[in-house]
Amino acid sequence: MACFVMIWYLSFCTVPETEIADVPFVDKWVHVAMYGLTGGMIWMEYLIRHYRVDMRRMVVLSIAAPIIMSGIIELLQEYCTSGRRSGDWYDFLANALGVLLAAVFGFVYAKGKGKV
Repeated sequence: MACFVMIWYLSFCTVPETEIADVPFVDKWVHVAMYGLTGGMIWMEYLIRHYRVDMRRMVVLSIAAPIIMSGIIELLQEYCTSGRRSGDWYDFLANALGVLLAAVFGFVYAKGKGKV
């Protein structure tokens, strides 16, 4: 839950300019990391609490829900922030990449532990 709250906060706060902003695609890597860590936390929590993985449930919880949330955030940034922030399809794709990477790692880990 804390990861989701942090993502919502960071998505709408004013980010100060720093020297790291000059690194090419740094914002996209941040998006991949934020959503990858969030997806990883979902997998970790689920695997701790369940003996077997319900793949349909995990597709919804760890893949579809974060990607849908990401799309909603990008649309809200574009249409509801008065130009302070803007929605970006590449941010959306970076978010989806982070979620998918976490799902791959989660699935591989669960399979290795015999939970799949």
